[in-house]
Amino acid sequence: MTAWLLPEGFSDALPGEAASIERLRRLLLDHAAGHGYELVMPPSLEFVESLLSGTGQDLDLQTFKLVDQASGRTLGLRADMTPQAARIDAHLLNREGIVRLCYCGHVLHTRAQGVYASREPLQFGAECYGHAGLEADLEVQQMALRSLRLAGFERLALGLSDVRLVRGVLGGLVAGPGRLSAMLEALSRKDVARLEQLCAGLPDAQRKPILALCELFGDASVLEQARRELPRRAVVLQALDDMEQLARAHAEADCAVQIDLADLRGYHYHTGVIFGIYAADRPDALARGGRYDEIGASYGRSRPATGFSLDLRELVRLSSSAPPRSAVRAEWSAQPGYARAVRELREQGEVVVELPPGAAFESDGLRLDRALSFSQGRWQVSACEPAGAP
Repeated sequence: MTAWLLPEGFSDALPGEAASIERLRRLLLDHAAGHGYELVMPPSLEFVESLLSGTGQDLDLQTFKLVDQASGRTLGLRADMTPQAARIDAHLLNREGIVRLCYCGHVLHTRAQGVYASREPLQFGAECYGHAGLEADLEVQQMALRSLRLAGFERLALGLSDVRLVRGVLGGLVAGPGRLSAMLEALSRKDVARLEQLCAGLPDAQRKPILALCELFGDASVLEQARRELPRRAVVLQALDDMEQLARAHAEADCAVQIDLADLRGYHYHTGVIFGIYAADRPDALARGGRYDEIGASYGRSRPATGFSLDLRELVRLSSSAPPRSAVRAEWSAQPGYARAVRELREQGEVVVELPPGAAFESDGLRLDRALSFSQGRWQVSACEPAGAP
């Protein structure tokens, strides 16, 4: 095997891509800080029982595991930083009232979550703890939308769902865990034929609402249809009311809203409203989030919680590349005043690339379109034939 090959789903970030990722990382962290979100940096490895507390089977299957040589216990390489942020809020900070945390770091997945997805996403996220009202849900949804716009995506649509709807519809259903799991899988795939098989023999009052979930997707008018076709249980009505209020708020902000009541991503993890944000002509969500009020209980303190996350590497891969940055070429010199001139240019924010006389220069992100030279008794910058990025 060739020594330089990387495992499937892993890749190097070369200079141009790495620079774009770092610019976006700084931009989004500053954006989060402007909303009062405090940065945390949890470790890449934790004891697996802590890392996976309250997250369900899906995250367990995505987590690389290894044995800690110091303790003999099983460690996990994080596949999602959200549970770590919940642990920090519940167990370490232990603050009262609203806490806002953000983070940015690599996570590892045993399997890629998409055809072109990396198994080592650079996850950026923001989480709001301590407020159960829709104000927190709306805040993180608006932050996620703004984050994607800062990354260069303009034509965005917000997809809304709520796991309480499915739980409300399936409530009271007498079915074994295998059958229930198969129903959830069929719902998530919108496999109506399979769902009809699984619902065979159920009373109409149970069968019709389950089948209706597959058809309840579209614009916000779907919510009225759902009121007619789904059971009038308190949990179902509350979920519909919440989504209607959120959809109205986003419509006032001129954001397209789509409803998909069979969206079950994170069903065993989330506890209320969930969302995904999509760009035109791209089937997969660029950002996902939702409410997960019960995870904190695993760390000794149950707290209302909602948040979102996205993959910076994926955003950079999908967005148009940034134009090369203008830079100054300087040829190394021992002449008096040279070092001072270079230092002053850098202090002014200029990029100065020092090279031997006549040396060639190649770069993905820099364009040497000016040169530092000694002329008329002083060091000065003048235009020159560009070198560097093509």
